[in-house]
Amino acid sequence: MSKLKVPFIDLQQRYQEEKEELLSCVERVLESGQLVMTPELGAFEEKVAAFTGVKHCVGLNSGTDALMMALMALSIGRGDEVITTPISFVATIGAIVHVGATPVFADVREDQNIDPAAIEAAITTNTKAIMPVHWTGRIADMDAILHIAERHNLLVVEDSAQTMGAYYRGRHGGTFGKANAISTHPLKNLNAVGDGGFLLTDDNAVAKKVRLYRNHGLEDRDICVLFGVNSRLDVLNAEVLSFRLDRLKSVIEGRKRNVNLYREMIAAEQMYIPPCKDYEENAFVMFITQCNDRDKLQAYLSEKGIQSLVYYGRCLHLHPAAEKFGYKRGDFPVAENQADRVLALPHHQYLSEDQIAYVAETVNAFYGAA
Repeated sequence: MSKLKVPFIDLQQRYQEEKEELLSCVERVLESGQLVMTPELGAFEEKVAAFTGVKHCVGLNSGTDALMMALMALSIGRGDEVITTPISFVATIGAIVHVGATPVFADVREDQNIDPAAIEAAITTNTKAIMPVHWTGRIADMDAILHIAERHNLLVVEDSAQTMGAYYRGRHGGTFGKANAISTHPLKNLNAVGDGGFLLTDDNAVAKKVRLYRNHGLEDRDICVLFGVNSRLDVLNAEVLSFRLDRLKSVIEGRKRNVNLYREMIAAEQMYIPPCKDYEENAFVMFITQCNDRDKLQAYLSEKGIQSLVYYGRCLHLHPAAEKFGYKRGDFPVAENQADRVLALPHHQYLSEDQIAYVAETVNAFYGAA
């Protein structure tokens, strides 16, 4: 087995492939002399709304801001509890904390998405909303979650950071909740040149409030109707994202192809790959396995020239910043076990079949599998 280099991310290769179109975006925007809140942003928002099937898309400077503004627009704040998962990036609970609410955790299923039965058990008189996180690009069990929310009169806010291009029973992620957030961070399938994000909603009042809030609360240049922030998706990123949206399905198809190759080639039973259900379309933003002897395997892969990533090795309730909420190790055993075992393998669309085979053979060799 000859040694190959297998990079985890594809940004440099992607630039080379898209260089001509991306530089055209830059030139077009700079030549216009208009860089903020121009019609190009509105055109991109309409394009995303049509793609996802919602009434409103509001471009913002990050998925984190989209999550915070979703909560803000729904008047979730001090004294309210928001049920979410221990498996996510820290921005999930950061957004809840920043609006003054309290995160309440519910354990996850084998696929790392929140367990509806655990949500039900976590509901109290202070619960205001449920925030599922569609981890890795696989949408959570929204039928069950929406049923719980309806019975308990709760709002649903989707952390859809990784969901662009993902579907659940034919419906795009980020369209189930009252207000929902998508990220266009460079590691996402639909990626900006730097940070970016947007909010999706069918609610006219939510869209109006967030549009005001992202632009200092200005109704027009001279009238401020509420004190907001500066969180406008810049026009250059709107143009880049508009171009890349047309390519999104091919990006996902390439990643799906590579994941399916891994499924065929990895024989080691010590590595668990969550299966895809027949009613879901995973966006494959990340390809996260769960494996025995994770740290030793990662070191072995690195020796062989294969980059991998622990994504993430600490549950949200075990971060020092979350100590004040009173959780401890052992409270969410499924999530904690997964955090000790997760390893993301390279799966981006520029990998060759030989590279995928090399990774699979290396994994099999580590575990002594045929």
